[in-house]
Amino acid sequence: MSAVTTTDLYEVTMVLSYLHEGMDREATFSLFVRDLPPERGFLVSAGLEPVLDFLSAFRVTAADIRDFASALGRPPEDLAALSGLRFSGEVCAVPEGRVVFAGEPLLEVTAPVAEAQLVETFLLNQVSHQTSVASKAARCVLAAAGHPVIDFSLRRDHGTSAGLQAARVGALVGFAGTSNVAAAVRWGLRASGTMAHSYIEAFPDEESAFHAFARAHPGPVTFLVDTYDTVRGVRVAARVLREIGRGPGCAVRLDSGDLGELSRRTRCVLDAAGLPEVRVVVSGGLDEYRVDELVRSGAPIDVYAVGTRVGTSADAPYLDSAYKLVEYDGHPVMKLSSAKVTAPGRKQIHRRPGRPDLLALRDEPAPPGAEPLLRTVMRNGCRTAPPDTLAEAHERLVADLSALPGSALRIRAPVPPVPDVSPRLSRTTADLRERLAARHAGDPLRRPGPPAAPPPAHPDRPGRVGPDSLDVKDSDT
Repeated sequence: MSAVTTTDLYEVTMVLSYLHEGMDREATFSLFVRDLPPERGFLVSAGLEPVLDFLSAFRVTAADIRDFASALGRPPEDLAALSGLRFSGEVCAVPEGRVVFAGEPLLEVTAPVAEAQLVETFLLNQVSHQTSVASKAARCVLAAAGHPVIDFSLRRDHGTSAGLQAARVGALVGFAGTSNVAAAVRWGLRASGTMAHSYIEAFPDEESAFHAFARAHPGPVTFLVDTYDTVRGVRVAARVLREIGRGPGCAVRLDSGDLGELSRRTRCVLDAAGLPEVRVVVSGGLDEYRVDELVRSGAPIDVYAVGTRVGTSADAPYLDSAYKLVEYDGHPVMKLSSAKVTAPGRKQIHRRPGRPDLLALRDEPAPPGAEPLLRTVMRNGCRTAPPDTLAEAHERLVADLSALPGSALRIRAPVPPVPDVSPRLSRTTADLRERLAARHAGDPLRRPGPPAAPPPAHPDRPGRVGPDSLDVKDSDT
C-alpha cells in the first residue's frame, strides 16, 4: 500500500469533484492546533521533515488509482483524472524544534486545490502525532534537570512506525539514547538497553546471570537488580562488578517499587562497595511528572528511562489539530458555524523578544526586531534546502525554551503564552464574516445572528487579542 492511498476516503471524493468541475485554482490550507492540551505550556513543532519527504515523492500511480477505485466501488477509468497527479505546490512551515502555541500555523500548504486537499490526512497524521510526542518528551528533559533521559517506548507504542517517530523526536528534544535498534541505525542515535527479568529467571540465580552477561559483553554492563529482592540484587551486582574488575560506565537498573527510596539504598550499597562511579538507572512507568518528583526529592538517580507514558503521550494522546482552507483563488475564505475556530488568509508568526508572538497576515510587514517563524521550505513541489538535522532542530528548541517564561516551563499547572493577533488580521476576519453573513442572510434555514463586532481582548490579557477571540468558525469536515 503506497503512502498516497494512506488517506481518508472523503479526500478522494472531494478531489474527484474538483477535477470534474475544472477547479484548478490555488488554495491555501493552514495546519494548526486549536487549543493546547491540559498541562502543556508549549508545543514543540515536529514531523515536518517526514512531511517534506512525502510531498517530494507524491505522485498518483496506476496502482493508486486501482486502490482508490476499489474503495469507491467504481471502475478505474472513472478516476482517470487522478492519473499522474503530483504535488507541485509551496509549503511554508515552522521548522522542527521550534516552540509553538495554540492558533499558530505549524505549516501552510499552497497548491492547486486538488493537490492541497489530497495530502491533508497524511500531513495531519504526521505533524499531530510527532508534535504531541515531542512536546511530552521535551517536558521529560526539563523535568530531568540535566540527567540523561532514554527512550524505552517501542514495545508499548501504537505501532512500530509510531515507535520510530517517538525515538526520532526523543533525539530531537535531547534524549540521550533509545532502545529502538532500527531508529538508532536510521538516524545515528545511541542504542541503549540492558536485560529483562526473563533473562535473570533463566539462570539458577542472579550471580550466574550477571557473570554470563558480562562474559558476553566485554564493555560496560548494566545489571537489572530487582527481579527478586532489590537490595540483595544490588549487593550481588556490586560483588560481580568488583570480581570482574569493571566499574566506569557500568550501571544497575531499578524497574519497580519505590524508586526514590530504592535508589538511595542502592547508592549506599554501591558506595560502600567502592563503586561510586557505577550509575543508578531507573525505569518503569515514568513520565515527566514522576521524573520531576524524583528529581525534586533529591533521589540519587543518574539516568531516567521513559517508555509507555511518553511514547503514547498518555495524558494528552492527541492534539486538537486542524487543516483548514484559508484562501482560494486569491481570496480569503472562512465558514460561519458554531463549533471550531480558525482565521482566513495566509499567515505569518512573528516572534518578538520579550513579548508574545504576533499572528499576522503573510504580507504584513514584520514588527521591528521580530523573527518570522514560517519559512518557505518547499516551492514547485521541491525542497528549498537540504533536510534539517536532528542536531539543528535541537539547537532551535534549546534557544526557544530559554526564552520562555518560567510559568510556561512548569511541569505542573503551566501557563502557556497567548499570541497576539495583528489589527489587520482582526479587521480582515471581521470584514469577511460580515460579508458572508450578509450574503447568506436570506437563507431560510439560517437563523440570523448578531451583527459582527470587533474581536474582544483576550480575557487573561487585557487589551490583547487571542486566537480564540477571532470568533471565526469552521467544522471538522
